[in-house]
Amino acid sequence: MSNSGINLVEKLKFYKDFPKEGINFIDIMPLMSSKEVFSQVIKELDNVVKSSGIALPEARGFLFGAPLLLTDGCVTNIIPVRKSGKLPFAEGDLTGVEIMKEYGPDKIFYRDSDIAAGDLTGDVFEIAILDDILATGGTAEALALSLNGKTVLKDGIPHKVVVKQFVFLVEIDDLNGRARLEKIAPVNSLIHLND
Repeated sequence: MSNSGINLVEKLKFYKDFPKEGINFIDIMPLMSSKEVFSQVIKELDNVVKSSGIALPEARGFLFGAPLLLTDGCVTNIIPVRKSGKLPFAEGDLTGVEIMKEYGPDKIFYRDSDIAAGDLTGDVFEIAILDDILATGGTAEALALSLNGKTVLKDGIPHKVVVKQFVFLVEIDDLNGRARLEKIAPVNSLIHLND
């Protein structure tokens, strides 16, 4: 519950056995059900995000990350992270990351040019990874390890990429994704649930 009195947990919806049997789907779309609720979510995210660049895995990360460009907070750049065939790219600009989802293997992609479009903090690109739900943490971990290994050119000068934090709308506490990710960077979540 936040300062405005809206209990965000009560806004979530839950669907058993979706998209396949054994998966309990948490629907965060009701967090956009009204201006009041969505405004509260964006304010809370704005208070938590401490990096100028944010990497946003599709598609729900886009919905909650892009509005941070319009706040008075520190976010000045977004890095879209998309599935195969969704992100146009110039030769040598695309990085693929192998991930394992609850329903099987997949691959996500981001562009170095999207990172380079952002601001430097000192001599590095500091990035927060913002996503909807922290379950086991596999997607966020794979993305962070890939980003942390990057050197990106800005104005012809190489700069390291550093993942400074993970931010989630919802964390399923008993799946222990936090422990996995905290080996890389701090984790912040707006809502905590048990599976």
